[in-house]
Amino acid sequence: MQTVTVEGYLAADPSILTAQGSGKKRASFRLVETARFRRGDGQPGERTTGFNCICFNEAAAEGYIGPYARKGSRVVVSGHVENDSWTGQDGVVHYDLRLVVEQLRIKARRPDQASGQEPAADAAGDFDEEEIPF
Repeated sequence: MQTVTVEGYLAADPSILTAQGSGKKRASFRLVETARFRRGDGQPGERTTGFNCICFNEAAAEGYIGPYARKGSRVVVSGHVENDSWTGQDGVVHYDLRLVVEQLRIKARRPDQASGQEPAADAAGDFDEEEIPF
């Protein structure tokens, strides 16, 4: 199995979902990263790529991702890619790739624009690494 590591920002607050059969919690979120480059003519360009991510580690979902990860949080995610498919209401089968999270680290957030202080929900510097559930 191949491992993928992506560093980027959360596009929205993560969703903490409960599995219907087992009742176990999981986290689902979208991660975006932007690559900046120069075109052949010297003009700057950029490309933004989004990743649908899911974390099946219940302790990580409830104890770390849910309370501390927010829209705009800078994160480093490591995991493997899986094919996902589903049938829409119109009967058409849709295909997607998703990143199954094995490790996640929330990096320091940017200071709050209005106050110049770190947001209260930031756990990057205040979280005891021994308490991280993975």
